[in-house]
Order: sequence, then C-alpha cells, then structure tokens
Amino acid sequence: MSKLSRAVRRLPFVPDAKPTVALVRLEGVISSGARAGRGLSAQGCDKALRKAFASAPKAVVIAVNSPGGAPAQSRMIHDRVRGLAVKHEVPVLAYAEDVAASGGYMIALAGDEILADPFAVIGSVGVIAASFGFTEAIGKLGIERRVHAAGENKSQLDPFRPEDPEDVARLEDLLDKTHTLFRAMVEDRRAGKLASEDLLDGRYWLAGDAVALGLIDGVGDLRTILRERYGDEVRVKAYEVKEGGLVSRLLSGRLDAEAVLAGIEARGLWARFGL
Repeated sequence: MSKLSRAVRRLPFVPDAKPTVALVRLEGVISSGARAGRGLSAQGCDKALRKAFASAPKAVVIAVNSPGGAPAQSRMIHDRVRGLAVKHEVPVLAYAEDVAASGGYMIALAGDEILADPFAVIGSVGVIAASFGFTEAIGKLGIERRVHAAGENKSQLDPFRPEDPEDVARLEDLLDKTHTLFRAMVEDRRAGKLASEDLLDGRYWLAGDAVALGLIDGVGDLRTILRERYGDEVRVKAYEVKEGGLVSRLLSGRLDAEAVLAGIEARGLWARFGL
C-alpha cells in the first residue's frame, strides 16, 4: 500500500471503502517471446503486476494457469511478484486454475499462500529437454546436411546428426543443475510444509493430493475464498496481461512460421496435463 493511500484512509471524513483485491491472471506457456500471443514472459506481465500492487489492495491474487516453459522467465516473474509484495507491503495469494506445473508452479511459489481449484494439476518440479532425430530420414530423402561452424561444440545436439555421448552428458549436467536450483526454490518457499523432498522429481498431482503433500495450502473456489476472508462486499479488480491469440494474429497479419511452431510446442506442453 502506498504512503498516500494509507494517509488518506486515516482521515476522519473519508468513509470506509469496500475491500478490494487485485487480480492478475498469469496464463500460458512461459517463454522470453514478448510478442502478444507467444505466451507469458517477465516483460509482458510487468505492467499489470505493477498496477495491481500500486492500487493499495487488501491482497494481490496471481491466478496461475501454466504448464511451464522457460526456467529463467519463470524465476524472473516469481522474483518480480515477491519484490513488489515487499515494496508495497501487500500479501500475495497464488491461485492455481487448471494447471500450475513446472515453471507455472515456480511462479505460484511467489504466493504467501498457494490455493487451487479442486481440479487443478500441481507440481512437475523437474526439467526437460526434448527434440527429434532426423539422421536416417534425410538420408532416405537424398538430402545432404551442410554445417560450417567455428568452435568444435557449436553444432552439438544437431538433430540431423547422430547423438554424441559427450553432448548428451553436457545436456544432462545442465538439466541436473537447473533442477537443483528449482528444488532449492521450492524447499525455501515451502519450508516446513513439504511431506518429503522426494516428491520434487517431476511428478504432478491433483490439488487435493498436493495439499496433503505440502505443495499447496488449500483447495476451493477463488471468489468463495475471498468472500470468506474479506467479506461479502469484497471487490475483485482485474489487471489484464495483454496477450493476443491466433485469430488476432491472423487479422493483424502477424502470423508467421515461427508463431505456428511456437503454437505447436505450446499445445504439446498443455497436452502433457490432459488439456
């Protein structure tokens, strides 16, 4: 809450306003692409978050609906939420809608509490890298692969060449270290609540089971929860993260091959959780 807002509310002639809760919906696959329709990024959601915290609410709700994505962007969004919460002295409620998994769960860790819809999928504390190998396919098609690079490892993990065990070992080392950092965030934010550290292995659960395991704090309908905490007259003011979808990109002429591939990748991430 800003100093000005606190001072105004202390004045004797200012009537008590209805309690207000700010809501920012953070949804989509997490990536560094800031263009509308390309998913959730730290830059893309920053304006909505700043406005929400500056509005002097009783609390800020971050409604998370994400299957994950880029670890660095996930961490930056998490840290931005925490920084604003400390600056404005406002509590944060994270609410998982359909999915808060992998990077989506990392963002939810920014909440002082994590709540969820009963049907939400929670967890997937792990790191994954997936690709295809086309070594035999291009040979059968009569295609010659030409690669020119400076640096002996510049073309590592090229999908058109057989896998090199040393390249795979380097990738696995990177994934293991990233997973260690992710686990450390969970253990810090959920300190004293986790049933076991062994559950941070990539598995995911329905919300009720996630409560029992200590991954989240409660289950229920968001508006019901807010009325119970702040009264029947609580106002929920939404601050939208502007994102355009497939139709808007078609109409604006911004649909290109990269966008199509990004959409396919996003569908694959959602499909892991049955959505």
